Amino acid sequence: MDMTQERDGHVVVIRLSGRLDSSAAPGAEEQLTEAVSGEAPRIAIDMSQLSYVSSAGLRVLLVVAKKVQQQRGRLALGGLAENVRAVFAATGFDSIIAIETDAAAAVAAVR
Repeated sequence: MDMTQERDGHVVVIRLSGRLDSSAAPGAEEQLTEAVSGEAPRIAIDMSQLSYVSSAGLRVLLVVAKKVQQQRGRLALGGLAENVRAVFAATGFDSIIAIETDAAAAVAAVR
């Protein structure tokens, strides 16, 4: 899995690509946790290039969502592929983490 990060004003935009599975989860958790440090983080995660997410990947996103919530920040995901969105729906994660149609909508949701 590859991860890039950029700023759009006060919003940190993280772009994930590849597979967020058990082999990528530890590194992803470390990088994402670092991105949410600070007061009231505003995080938009572009998942349009993410082809797969496993239970380990879901756990990473849940950990990040909890940290953002504890810091009174905002988190939104955008651009989920149909198969990834189906995993979120089947596990109920779509009711825990805001999911937007694309990256731009995710950025707008956390502004």
